[in-house]
Amino acid sequence: MARYNNRRISVNNAPQYDQLLKDRNVPFIRQYATGELHHPSVLEISDLSVVTRVWKMGDRYFKLAYEYYGDSKLWWVIAWYNQKPSEADVKNGDTIFIPLPLDKVLNALRV
Repeated sequence: MARYNNRRISVNNAPQYDQLLKDRNVPFIRQYATGELHHPSVLEISDLSVVTRVWKMGDRYFKLAYEYYGDSKLWWVIAWYNQKPSEADVKNGDTIFIPLPLDKVLNALRV
């Protein structure tokens, strides 16, 4: 599941973009509305299983997502759950939590 599946799409054809639209030969630009994710409550977290991993050199969110979820596009689930939005926020030796099963995780995140 991509994180954009349930996002509202807006059409932008505001006058300040007239030249840009003309240059691109398009009538409007589609923009995704800012999504809102919910961090799971203690009760929702208690319903999940968690695998712990010590972050090491070469680890990447997308690799972990592929290993545990079978889909590298779900990297953002691990990042969100750990409240570390990018790999730059994780250091070697940090403990990363991988929540399972995926369907319950997505339900807890309200995706």
